[in-house]
Amino acid sequence: MDASLEKIADPTLAEMGKNLKEAVKMLEDSQRRTEEENGKKLISGDIPGPLQGSGQDMVSILQLVQNLMHGDEDEEPQSPRIQNIGEQGHMALLGHSLGAYISTLDKEKLRKLTTRILSDTTLWLCRIFRYENGCAYFHEEEREGLAKICRLAIHSRYEDFVVDGFNVLYNKKPVIYLSAAARPGLGQYLCNQLGLPFPCLCRVPCNTVFGSQHQMDVAFLEKLIKDDIERGRLPLLLVANAGTAAVGHTDKIGRLKELCEQYGIWLHVEGVNLATLALGYVSSSVLAAAKCDSMTMTPGPWLGLPAVPAVTLYKHDDPALTLVAGLTSNKPTDKLRALPLWLSLQYLGLDGFVERIKHACQLSQRLQESLKKVNYIKILVEDELSSPVVVFRFFQELPGSDPVFKAVPVPNMTPSGVGRERHSCDALNRWLGEQLKQLVPASGLTVMDLEAEGTCLRFSPLMTAAAGHGGACL
Repeated sequence: MDASLEKIADPTLAEMGKNLKEAVKMLEDSQRRTEEENGKKLISGDIPGPLQGSGQDMVSILQLVQNLMHGDEDEEPQSPRIQNIGEQGHMALLGHSLGAYISTLDKEKLRKLTTRILSDTTLWLCRIFRYENGCAYFHEEEREGLAKICRLAIHSRYEDFVVDGFNVLYNKKPVIYLSAAARPGLGQYLCNQLGLPFPCLCRVPCNTVFGSQHQMDVAFLEKLIKDDIERGRLPLLLVANAGTAAVGHTDKIGRLKELCEQYGIWLHVEGVNLATLALGYVSSSVLAAAKCDSMTMTPGPWLGLPAVPAVTLYKHDDPALTLVAGLTSNKPTDKLRALPLWLSLQYLGLDGFVERIKHACQLSQRLQESLKKVNYIKILVEDELSSPVVVFRFFQELPGSDPVFKAVPVPNMTPSGVGRERHSCDALNRWLGEQLKQLVPASGLTVMDLEAEGTCLRFSPLMTAAAGHGGACL
């Protein structure tokens, strides 16, 4: 990297790349030194004090940063080790430094450069994820994109909203439909951001008889929509899952799209399974997401890139409404949010991008195939072979119990009989999860409690394995 930096004509750019590499190396080396010292406490200025009259050099400031990062590791021996981010991570970090430098250009150069960065990144992502003629909004908070999409849907459906404001909403209340399997707090976040009362949210139950217990009940959703229309409400937007937050199940997105088109509802899709749109083979349920009105993705965790923004792809014809909704901006500096991803995508290339996602999916498939050969292991996502998430649980049978009921959840049962079996299995699964996390910390394995199934173990290498391909040790 140093030799290539010498070819850069702009001395500021060359110095920036050199300083970044040296700073990251210093911070990463400090981890190794603290481990070698075996109990020696680093002397750090972690106690707040007055600002010194004379300035400090960069090395002294970085020394303070590394002490603050690692100075308390003797007191917290179980804290996870900071990962070596690798050179592809350096590119993402360079994007933030480079963004500050680019913002000092004159207005015309800044406008041209930021427009090119935004249009390049948008084009690449839309092609990678099969999202034709889409636009992109880059954001730090993962849920922010959906909040802006809701604003766009409101402006699109309520023509007088700009003039009359919330009076038009009061006369015909909007309804946002969320799955019961949606990530916790999403509905409350949307209401807080949009200034809507909680009754504007409608929780759609998951299947109880047919299909996955973590998929949205499409028939029940249609009933809810009809009921809302009869009450004089306006069905506004539906949030579907391509990989639920808990177990990675994908809703019947094709059927939901038909329903949304029938009733004029905006369809937004989110979830880790959207990453598989970049692969050669995609399940039909996930492929249907490419036809939705918008979708939010998190390429940073998928690719193991630090400080890379989330991205919401969407389709809309009216630039005035997207500007009012906050999805587009006239400020060149706002377009620079795409810069870390613009640099990283060029560094990885299309093949490198696809390979990382394929690697994570292969890890999940390999683990799922191995678990099927193990007795007393129940896999919750067994019907979705293409899902990059594996959720499983150990179970046991009581002497003389009917094998038919070996994994049937029994909620609200007193600790006797099958209920006692469930209680002991939960404790055993918690122990198993903690042991596996200690044995293979890079796996990113998590222990989770599901209302129906009980304590389960979740393996989602797409969110952890890209950083150094750590999950391969499973």
